[in-house]
Amino acid sequence: MKYLHTMIRVSNLDETVDFFINKLGFVERSRREIEAGRFTLVFLHAPGDEDAEIELTYNWDEAEAYSEGRNFGHLAYRVENIYELCQSLIDQGITINRPPRDGRMAFIRTPDHISIELLQEGEALPIQEPWASMENKGKW
Repeated sequence: MKYLHTMIRVSNLDETVDFFINKLGFVERSRREIEAGRFTLVFLHAPGDEDAEIELTYNWDEAEAYSEGRNFGHLAYRVENIYELCQSLIDQGITINRPPRDGRMAFIRTPDHISIELLQEGEALPIQEPWASMENKGKW
């Protein structure tokens, strides 16, 4: 048995692809538009981690807003420098819902409110400002 991917439904494909590719640095592996089923599939992966994909599913005619998916939990990714990534995300207008106060863990959310946990590779970074005193924002 081999892990293939995690599928998440998205309400705005362009916005979500922008979030993953331009904000987080993911790579698009493939895209399929299925006219008969009226949906688009986009497969993404983090750089260097081609075996752990995310499948974005966009249903063309879906008018219903998706719930926050709290029963799903979250996606998690190891990052080289959590402070640098969080600052880059803030600079691009992304809310850090749970700042990396401990130098180890942060949470953000996709445009459709799927939680993403960011974990510092190796040992936690030394605690520093402005992160140490940042409050949580919203849900994560």
